[in-house]
Amino acid sequence: MLQQLSLLNPTEPWTVADLTRYIKEKFETDYRLQDVTVTGELSNVSRPRSGHMYFTLKDAQASLRGVMWRGQVARLTYQPQNGDRILVHGNISVYEASGQYQIYADDINLAGTGDLFQQFEALKRALEEEGLFDPIHKKVLPHWPRCLALVTSPTGAALQDMLNVIKRRWPLLEVVVVPTTVQGTAAPPQIVAALEAADRLSPDAILLARGGGSLEDLWAFNDEHVARAIFETNAPVIAGVGHETDFTIADFVADLRAPTPSAAAEIATPDQREQRQVVDDLLLSFARQLGDYLRGLRWELAEQQAILWGLSPRAQLATAQQQIANLKLRAALGILNRLRLQREHLRGLTQTLAGLGSTTTLARGYAIVSRAGTNEIIRSSSAVKNEESLDVRVADGQFGVKVTERTKKS
Repeated sequence: MLQQLSLLNPTEPWTVADLTRYIKEKFETDYRLQDVTVTGELSNVSRPRSGHMYFTLKDAQASLRGVMWRGQVARLTYQPQNGDRILVHGNISVYEASGQYQIYADDINLAGTGDLFQQFEALKRALEEEGLFDPIHKKVLPHWPRCLALVTSPTGAALQDMLNVIKRRWPLLEVVVVPTTVQGTAAPPQIVAALEAADRLSPDAILLARGGGSLEDLWAFNDEHVARAIFETNAPVIAGVGHETDFTIADFVADLRAPTPSAAAEIATPDQREQRQVVDDLLLSFARQLGDYLRGLRWELAEQQAILWGLSPRAQLATAQQQIANLKLRAALGILNRLRLQREHLRGLTQTLAGLGSTTTLARGYAIVSRAGTNEIIRSSSAVKNEESLDVRVADGQFGVKVTERTKKS
């Protein structure tokens, strides 16, 4: 109907949808395009979570987009890889949303290795044999970088990704951007010049980076001159080219390979949060060790002070004074004790003496006889004479007697 309408009124404008649908009908009514086998080199292989596979088939002059639905992908006997030379069977049609014609594949078979992949493998083998990939030549990244040189496109998303990572992780770092083209035939000499310029700045590390792309998009990083420029830099080089699954010659020559530009920035920079935690832990450990050390010094000082106090004249004087005080106390106690014993002894003697005294004796019935008018005590009967006057004292007085008879004890 679209054909009839346009023929009836050829000056009437077509809508984009009508024209695209008309072209699609042309493709689908051409039997030669509904059963085709196309050979070419595989690139830009994508396998999203839907299970479908999207790819580009190319040769030296042209490229063709392709898609294989999930059911056909599940029946493949091998996994297509970028760089493979393949045979694709299917039909050609137009994807109306983008207005692009593409091959809808129902079978893919390996035909050989692509030209670009062969060049890649040949250069890789040659440089590896020459020793450019040898780990002995790999330079060590600094733990605390002060300056980084970013060799990348000034307009690409890779630059902003790296700057954001650096700002988040280590904002004090000095960053120098050395711009260069990262795609196309003009890219390799510019990358070489940018690497040489960056190395003259004597940075702590050089980040060579660009975002993902097809094998052709990344081909500048498979250039031999770029590889040798990376090898000859004095500063360590981190290659962050493409996505995680992309590998270039630059990745093998570089001192370190990162899966993405953002990952390259993370590898090159310490994390300020981790470093703060390390510093906090060190400060806490230092405070604990210092506290233990000071406590040990205090104990040692106390011991030394005690020893010094024991050796000082004042301490010796205090000790002597204490000893004197103890001796005085002991002497006083000894004297008091001795006096108490003497008093007890005296009291005993007094009691004994009192028991032996004349008054007590007289009270018991005894008498004291003396010559009359004298104090001469008569102790023997032979000391008196008959008719001699004597004085007799008894407990309650005295009286006089006259000797009438003497009797001597036999």
